[in-house]
Amino acid sequence: MEAAVARSPITITLRPTAVPRTHVVLRDVNRNQALCSNCSVRDQCLSEGLDQIMARRVDELVSTRIRLSKGDTLYRTGTPFTALYAIHSGSLKSVLLAEDGRDQVMGYHMPGELVGLDGIGNDLYQCRTNALEDSEVCVMPFDRIERLGHDNTAFQQNVHRYLSREIMRQATVMLSLGTMRADQRLAAFLLDLSKRYDARGYSPSEFVLRMTREEIGSYLGLKLETVSRLLSRLQQEGLVQVQGRVVKLLERSALRQLVGQSA
Repeated sequence: MEAAVARSPITITLRPTAVPRTHVVLRDVNRNQALCSNCSVRDQCLSEGLDQIMARRVDELVSTRIRLSKGDTLYRTGTPFTALYAIHSGSLKSVLLAEDGRDQVMGYHMPGELVGLDGIGNDLYQCRTNALEDSEVCVMPFDRIERLGHDNTAFQQNVHRYLSREIMRQATVMLSLGTMRADQRLAAFLLDLSKRYDARGYSPSEFVLRMTREEIGSYLGLKLETVSRLLSRLQQEGLVQVQGRVVKLLERSALRQLVGQSA
């Protein structure tokens, strides 16, 4: 965990780009400890593959870090779009209000990933984004991102590459919802988490489900009872081990076969 900043945190009032449940803690970025070039998940973010000179330019994008407690709201649907947020630690979920008034979980986000992409299209955030645990996010004003992309082709390509990956991820989710059985959807979800944790240097076979079973069901288009029943069935079949929110993937090759992926 990052060393505490000597300066006392400053409590701020609500603003359009960060509208939490009660308040958030805003602190100045410590230039020796919180630079993008020194971040452990920089290769998962917009600094991927950049040389030292450009990495320092990216450092200049981030001037503020927001600390969120579990349950806090980073931004709400309909608030003006001004920035993207890079997750430094913790995890968040994106939620869309469905036509029937229910919350529909649209995404689960972990360190190194960006949230706020839903606001680029029409300058308003389309989702509400909440912290699933105590988290920290780096604020990247979008006008600065655009200027840096205009000045440097490599950085602009990183932005385009990131957007492309997100589009493909969403397309994969939609495909699974439309063509897979319920057990295949859950297996594909667990394998996706495994792959993403592995890319960040964590165990690909054992991790904590930060979303509740109800939230997972919302994300996968399944009922809460279905998610619980399928987890129990996968455990009985020896494919996973479940203890509360801790899941261990015992047979990842078998899970891949279940969803039709190559081993």
